[in-house]
Amino acid sequence: MTLHFGSDYIQSQMVVDEPDFLALAYTRTMMAFEMFMPGPREIALIGLGGGSIAKWCYRHHSNTQLTVIEINPHVIAVRDAFQIPQDDQRFRILCEDGAKFVAETSTRFDVLLVDCFTEKYPPRELCSQEFYDHCNMALTEAGLMVVNLCVKNHRRILSRIHKSFGGQILLSTDKDGNTVVFACKGQSLWPKDEGANSFRMKLRRFERKYGLGRAMAPRG
Repeated sequence: MTLHFGSDYIQSQMVVDEPDFLALAYTRTMMAFEMFMPGPREIALIGLGGGSIAKWCYRHHSNTQLTVIEINPHVIAVRDAFQIPQDDQRFRILCEDGAKFVAETSTRFDVLLVDCFTEKYPPRELCSQEFYDHCNMALTEAGLMVVNLCVKNHRRILSRIHKSFGGQILLSTDKDGNTVVFACKGQSLWPKDEGANSFRMKLRRFERKYGLGRAMAPRG
């Protein structure tokens, strides 16, 4: 089951018999935030789509407050078809503009996930320097932002993220053309006592825990 809005580009995909399964490779990579932030108290997700990421976070981070921001009411309207949980004490979906939300929120998030596209490209206001500056400010002192970029030339966007986060960045690419960017305010991506072997072991433990196969292909 797939979600399309305005193009043939697959914006979300769900296996009907396994609605919580992460069918698209980049979503599995984004969930690797757990390697760096294993017990988040507050997660914000910009972009609902078919709810793959929202459902995963809801199921596997049961002690976390999860806020989803989606600007398109038509996307929210099909939440039942994609078996997205109803709002409750720890989960809510807001029909709001993501850029405005991060600029104005008083909540500080441990993890901020950005996975939002219009047709084939991310909205301009969600990849501006101002937006990434606001994302940084919306995080806790050790907070982590994870962004999915599905554009061929993302050099300018990466430069903005570097500027907002001071170079604390890790990239992971896949064969489908996605680049997932992990950017942190603190040192969670590069602990002082962690070498390459330690990182690989941590990644393998994460992959085995959920049976995700090759969840990341980090390239510095």
